[in-house]
Amino acid sequence: MLSPFHVRWQTTAFNRLFAYCARINPRAQYLWEQVRVNGFGIFVFVVYPGAFVDLFTTHLSIISPVQQLRIFCAGVWHNFVLCVAALAFLFLLPFLLLPAYSTGGGALVTEVVQGSAADGPRGLSVGDIVTGLEDCPVGGVEDWSRCLSRLARAPQTGYCVPGASLQPSWAHGRAFKRLDGTMDCCSNNSLTDLCFSYMKLQGKSSREREYACMPVRKMVSGTQVCRADGDCGGGPARADGHGHGVCVTPSLENQTRFIRVTHPPNTHMLFVGYPPHLHLTNFLPRFAFLHLDLPVFLETFCKYVVSLSGALAVVNSVPCFALDGQWMLNALLEATLVTVVTDRQKRELIGFFLLLAGSALLAANVALGLWMVTAR
Repeated sequence: MLSPFHVRWQTTAFNRLFAYCARINPRAQYLWEQVRVNGFGIFVFVVYPGAFVDLFTTHLSIISPVQQLRIFCAGVWHNFVLCVAALAFLFLLPFLLLPAYSTGGGALVTEVVQGSAADGPRGLSVGDIVTGLEDCPVGGVEDWSRCLSRLARAPQTGYCVPGASLQPSWAHGRAFKRLDGTMDCCSNNSLTDLCFSYMKLQGKSSREREYACMPVRKMVSGTQVCRADGDCGGGPARADGHGHGVCVTPSLENQTRFIRVTHPPNTHMLFVGYPPHLHLTNFLPRFAFLHLDLPVFLETFCKYVVSLSGALAVVNSVPCFALDGQWMLNALLEATLVTVVTDRQKRELIGFFLLLAGSALLAANVALGLWMVTAR
């Protein structure tokens, strides 16, 4: 709920591991303030880990409110420092791994979901480096996402083919409408043919959209992308099917895309539908013996430390009953309001209402998070 990173379920073990680490707060602060520590420990409530410290109450009560505040803030400070350190390590990771891994040369495939659209002899394999989606260059995972977003918003990409390639013998019957209103012309459910549309010149000035069912790999492999016939060095195809290059566009259902995925030295992976589910990384190993998942492991490690430490720092700062925020608030009120509100009972009443408001806010946040998770 509090994590800004989405990581697949296989790495859930990181959650508990780093939660335990993030909850063990530094004990040196208590000794620094000359307060005796009787003991400390950790516990698990359902699946949520926690930590407690048993302080000598007499020592704690005789020190100043400012010293108490420093003690009660030790856990939040620890989580904050850990979060910042993990963020810095995550930011510097490409530079730290530079002798062993390079970046900017493409998106490396670390896992292909078995049975997915990208799986198969002409699909993608672990270790392939994706360098382009159609005419959009891919230098890393961010470029992969950006290119997919651009291709999803833009009209379907066309491909330049010779006019003589549009042979009537490739027709599989007349074009017909699908249920969503788009046109199809391949009625044999072939995995190698695809319906393409193009503009055909009828007479001297009139043009008519025609459809042809053609072998897709033969037609689009190594061809130039286009948006109109003018991009292919000529006008519309003549009525006899010959002439200059023609811009043909896959005729697909709404929201469906035909995408050529470039991953040299292999041939293009041709994909129809929604983008395949892949696990990618920016880090390309310089040597064959290096493990592909090492940078992914380090990135996941840092992201979980940032997530959990940052979340724990925020949650423990909230003035809420039974959390560090309760004691932080009490010490803060004693340090700041003692000259303004001289009556101790009134200060405790102010603290009680602030704790009540903070507890309600935290409970509402938890309830909203649970509702958003269950409503998906």
